[in-house]
Amino acid sequence: MAVSLGTVFILNSVALLIFPPIGSALHLSQSQFGLWAALAIHDTSSVVGAATKYGAQALVIGTTVKLARALWIVPLALATAALKHHRSRIQFPWFILLFLLAAVLNTYVRTLEHITPALFTVGRLGLTATLFLIGSGISRATVKKVGWRPLLQGVLLWLSVGLTSLYFIRTGFISF
Repeated sequence: MAVSLGTVFILNSVALLIFPPIGSALHLSQSQFGLWAALAIHDTSSVVGAATKYGAQALVIGTTVKLARALWIVPLALATAALKHHRSRIQFPWFILLFLLAAVLNTYVRTLEHITPALFTVGRLGLTATLFLIGSGISRATVKKVGWRPLLQGVLLWLSVGLTSLYFIRTGFISF
């Protein structure tokens, strides 16, 4: 598990750094970049970070598409459990309700405008701490125990998803 999480963490960090320059070099529009980031970067926070560096419209599109993808986890998990006739207890991801509540409050409760920057800073610090803790769970001994193949598989899958989604976005097959 540590190697899997570490692989994702490392690749998200790499994507955060290299996606904006690649997008610029390929002259991707804001919309194209936001879509590419949302499809090719695993972690929502890394999508937000890369899209923020690229531009405001890329951020809106990247965040919207990534969150829409994340929301599909719930019906997919429920459908899979129903098809498999699995009777285990399904845990609802409460962060989704909290995210929706925060979005509604930020949109409709104007008295919160003065504390929004502070909440944003607290959220960013919490995300940074979480990513640090995930990354610190990996050691050379863990990678040695599991082997290099899972890491290689993660990198190859990441490259294939990134390049394939970029190809389809650039050809206009996928658009926003």
